[in-house]
Amino acid sequence: MFKFPRGFWSRRSFAACHIPLSLPCYLSLTITGKIEYIIYLLIYCYVIFLFSLQLPHGLPPTSLSLETEVEKQFLQDPSWLPIHNIDFAFQKVTQREVSVDSLLNCTPSALHTGLSVVRDPTTGMLLDFTEVLMEDTGLSAKNSLSLHRQPGPPSESLRGSNTNYPFLPGGMEELSLDQIKKKSELEKDVDFENDLLKVPPGLKAGMDFTDKEAKIAKPEVNLMSLLSALDDITELQPEADEKEEGKEKQDAPKLPRTNSLEDLGIKDAVSSSAPPEKGKDEKSKPKENPEESKKWAIPVNITAPCDDFYKRVPNPAFKWPFELDVFQKQAVLRLEAHDSVFVAAHTSAGKTVVAEYAIALSQKHMTRTIYTSPIKALSNQKFRDFKNTFGDVGLLTGDVQISPESSCLIMTTEILRSMLYNGSEVIRDLEWVIFDEVHYINDAERGVVWEEVLIMLPDHVSIILLSATVPNALEFSEWIGRIKKRHIYVISTMKRPVPLEHYLYTGNSTKTQKEMFLLVDAVGNFLTKGYYAAVDAKKERTSKHAQSFGTKSTSHNTSASQDRAVWLTLLHFLSQRQQTPVVAFTFSRTRCDENARSLESMDLTTSIEKAEIHSFFQKSLSRLRGGDRQLPQILVMRDLLKRGIAVHHSGILPILKEVTEMLFSRGLVKVLFATETFAMGVNMPARTVVFDSIRKHDGTGFRNLLPGEYIQMAGRAGRRGLDATGTVIILCKAGVHEMADLHVMMLGKPTLLQSQFRLTYTMILNLLRVEALRVTDMMRRSFSENHRDTQTHEKRISQLKQMVSSLPPLDTDGQLSDLLPYYHTVTELRTTKEALQRAILESVNGLKALSVGRVVVVNNKQHFNALGVILQVSNDSVNRTFTALIICEKGNEEGDGKCNNSDAFPHLFNTALFIPEGPCSHTVQKLKLEDVSAITVKTLKVIPDRIIDNYNKRQQPRFRLDPPGQAISTATQELLRLAEASPGGLPSLDPVNDLQLKSVDVVEDSMRLRVLQDSLRGFNCINSPTFFARVKERMSVQEELDRLLFLVSDQSLSLLPEYHQRIKVLQSLQYVDSSGAVQLKGRVACQISSHELLLTELLFENALSPLAPEESAALLSCLVFTQNTQGIDRVLSVAQRIGELQRDCGIPQTAEEFVGQFKFGLTEVVYCWARGMPFAEIAQLTDVQEGTVVRCIQRLDEVLKEVRQAARIVGDSVLGSKMEKASLAIRRDIVFTASLYTH
Repeated sequence: MFKFPRGFWSRRSFAACHIPLSLPCYLSLTITGKIEYIIYLLIYCYVIFLFSLQLPHGLPPTSLSLETEVEKQFLQDPSWLPIHNIDFAFQKVTQREVSVDSLLNCTPSALHTGLSVVRDPTTGMLLDFTEVLMEDTGLSAKNSLSLHRQPGPPSESLRGSNTNYPFLPGGMEELSLDQIKKKSELEKDVDFENDLLKVPPGLKAGMDFTDKEAKIAKPEVNLMSLLSALDDITELQPEADEKEEGKEKQDAPKLPRTNSLEDLGIKDAVSSSAPPEKGKDEKSKPKENPEESKKWAIPVNITAPCDDFYKRVPNPAFKWPFELDVFQKQAVLRLEAHDSVFVAAHTSAGKTVVAEYAIALSQKHMTRTIYTSPIKALSNQKFRDFKNTFGDVGLLTGDVQISPESSCLIMTTEILRSMLYNGSEVIRDLEWVIFDEVHYINDAERGVVWEEVLIMLPDHVSIILLSATVPNALEFSEWIGRIKKRHIYVISTMKRPVPLEHYLYTGNSTKTQKEMFLLVDAVGNFLTKGYYAAVDAKKERTSKHAQSFGTKSTSHNTSASQDRAVWLTLLHFLSQRQQTPVVAFTFSRTRCDENARSLESMDLTTSIEKAEIHSFFQKSLSRLRGGDRQLPQILVMRDLLKRGIAVHHSGILPILKEVTEMLFSRGLVKVLFATETFAMGVNMPARTVVFDSIRKHDGTGFRNLLPGEYIQMAGRAGRRGLDATGTVIILCKAGVHEMADLHVMMLGKPTLLQSQFRLTYTMILNLLRVEALRVTDMMRRSFSENHRDTQTHEKRISQLKQMVSSLPPLDTDGQLSDLLPYYHTVTELRTTKEALQRAILESVNGLKALSVGRVVVVNNKQHFNALGVILQVSNDSVNRTFTALIICEKGNEEGDGKCNNSDAFPHLFNTALFIPEGPCSHTVQKLKLEDVSAITVKTLKVIPDRIIDNYNKRQQPRFRLDPPGQAISTATQELLRLAEASPGGLPSLDPVNDLQLKSVDVVEDSMRLRVLQDSLRGFNCINSPTFFARVKERMSVQEELDRLLFLVSDQSLSLLPEYHQRIKVLQSLQYVDSSGAVQLKGRVACQISSHELLLTELLFENALSPLAPEESAALLSCLVFTQNTQGIDRVLSVAQRIGELQRDCGIPQTAEEFVGQFKFGLTEVVYCWARGMPFAEIAQLTDVQEGTVVRCIQRLDEVLKEVRQAARIVGDSVLGSKMEKASLAIRRDIVFTASLYTH
């Protein structure tokens, strides 16, 4: 630190300068390190005294305010900024020296070498440093999918950036040598002398580098000629050398010539690294099963007890105060081995134990775990539970971010998806991802997110899937195992810790309050006795009612007073039997509210409980503003809660839902009226579950509950450790439900896990911006394409290719020159004929024609153009067969004689009928439709039963030599006579003219058939006796090969046409260019998670900039609200345009449907809220329930943040700041009160 010489600031030194000490002093520092005292002497007309002192150590440190200096010098000095000569002033401000060299600076490239320490292996002493080459130094998040790339900036470490590459998804291989050699559609052969591009792809203008004046000399030597010369030299090597190196040459792949040195480099690397890998594989082969029989999903046996658990896990990462079940122990063992598991068990069976152990393991290993849940409320609850258990837990939802640096992060699946696409650094440290409530993958709207995340997870991340019981857990796990190339251990248990008893309840008054009938017992037996007892009880009351008041038509709906009577009766009965708490599932929000309000006479709590409820309620609401505490919904709920009754559905304010959940888990809420969402994941079991109805509205219409839905909700009954059994009651208010419906619902199989995979624009754009990832790869790996067993197909393809190469080449000279065209014609003829036969069989007239007595032409392995007569037609409509009497050679009755080459289909061109050379015999056979090659116009009178009986009798050994009966002889002679009368062929029934089949397909096929049959006569190859056998074998192999090649290609993907349509839309709107490169609009759309096209178009059309912040917030509310009302022109016109464009590009959604998804019902509400109106007044503006309004505004805040980010990418800072203001305006009071679970 600088010190002044002693006595420097003494009074004497000032006196020597004749400076009065009372005057104001200013210290000015010059560049040379001299101090100038500037003393303004007001009395002596501001005479300046200067004294300069050379400091021994240069300048002292200072802290001048740069801002005030700039203001004084530039803004307050009139000579510096002249009012009239602005140009001069501007020049003065911007005057700077031109330095061209500064433009040549570039950031230094990363070092390619580093220092490595050499130590003594025994003592560990440091001996030396050596320089080592470092790989992957140029990799970054902007150019590589590798985990070896450098970390990005800290600001992007959590959520990543939409310009980052994601990490390479597990199971997606790096490009193989064949794929590198294979050119894509957009690649062309580069000619380095002609046709060089002058404009780079993606740019509008370029440069012409050719020198117009200089003559271009023809190069005398080029690289390819040198290489060819090199080849010639190698060919001249002595033969002895060749023999020595023969083995090596067989092993080493031959390098093809290439125009690209880079390709050669890649090939060299691959070929050099190939031998060690091969060796490795050979070593590991004996240990593993052969790949053909490889199953990725491995079911774990949980019937046998796990006795050696504590030996195998002596120091568990986490200990529970109770003994684990077998399925939990097996799961823990798998986690210890770092395997992925799928745990399917009933609600409250203890699946959370598996998640807890994974979190504890990651803390032990100092890695990270991500726990994903389908809904935000469940994320909040899990955050509280895990925070209490582990401490180091963070939460990420759309609007809340708590401790993002924690080792365990809880988030919704959508946030994990965006982190994966944006290459978040969190993924590097990730050891486990836990997917809770995996059966949510069946959700039509959001199920695709689960599939995307599962596909995008990198290789080093292990997966834990927790689900309710599902029938196809093994199939689902097999899919995940196959796409991730790792084993998934499936642990499935049907055991319930607390068995359930299901009852029907028909009571509706004090007299009938005990009418509760057991329908399914704790073991799972369906008791029909209980069902009929319930029916009788209901019928008796109905008949009494009918005697008094006349009959009344029964319906599903009941009046409010009837409902009230039933609920009062039931709840009195249950509280007497101490069967509370009760969860009453009601599939209508208004019905929930009405039922709760109708119980105003009921009080289920003691005075102590009332006091506890009151203090908790007041404490929870203390963070709300005074006005918000007086909201009608809060006052109603407070009154209900004090009496032990509560309501839980999406229309309730989030803070009230949380208060209800917490009071319910403490046992203070005795009766909870809830919708289906309460059964989702959160562990809040009750003593009893009641179903108000078993019918629900699913968005399209009313239907019965599915078994999976019923099991999920009924599973809330029975508290582990408190109840011996859980009670499930179904109310029979209008009448007893059908027994079949109840049986299916209670004991049916739960819903299968089904793929809801669909293409979204965000997904397409996110994958297009990364060259190494293709959208078709994502589609191929989706659960919807699970049936594609590509590995098996590829093995078979390689076998077939070898078979094709081993077959002798086709002789296509002379007569056989038209062999292949003939084969294709015959194949087409065969398929056309089969299609026609199918059409005939499915038609009424065709079946009438194929009746008893009809003469048909039979062709199969035994018969060639033989006449037969139909004796019987089977009733089986799927595999219909025809019993027929057919003429044949003597001795060929059983088909043991000479067999015609039916594979050659000679009957397709040769219509000459079979006439026996020797004595005519007969046989009775069952024919399939394909055996009947023609239905003739002729019919015979036959006695079918006699013919069949006589034939069957003569099949027995002792009657075998008997002569045929009269009926058979007559029929055989008639058939022979017909064949001899028309040896060239009998006329057959025409499907169009005779059978009156007028459909377009049939008419086209019959015309095509005639053309093909006529064309067959012109082929030369039919004169060669064995011509067809040669081509048949080869072509059958080739056809199978072509079919499999199609199946493994992208062309067979079911979503491929839609992908091309969506790309067309993106190209039309200029989100991507013709070569598939993502443009600026596409990059903006990547920022936005839903309605990305509409928002991006509004942004680029500048529709939001002229609006005030509160107006833009109101306008964007249409994207997050779901109830109908009138529209707003600008958004609707853009939506209409996008909808019409999608329709034009072939996407099967009408413009009206696209526009119809944007609802403007809360526009006024959001506008008033953004302008600061209290929530109580806003609630009066709309009939939408308070909880829905809050959810809408919370989701709107997420949309505003996305638009703000997008505006910044475009460079529109004004719109960005407007969105920030709008976001701040709506983020207040009760709407954004922090969750009770996070405090």
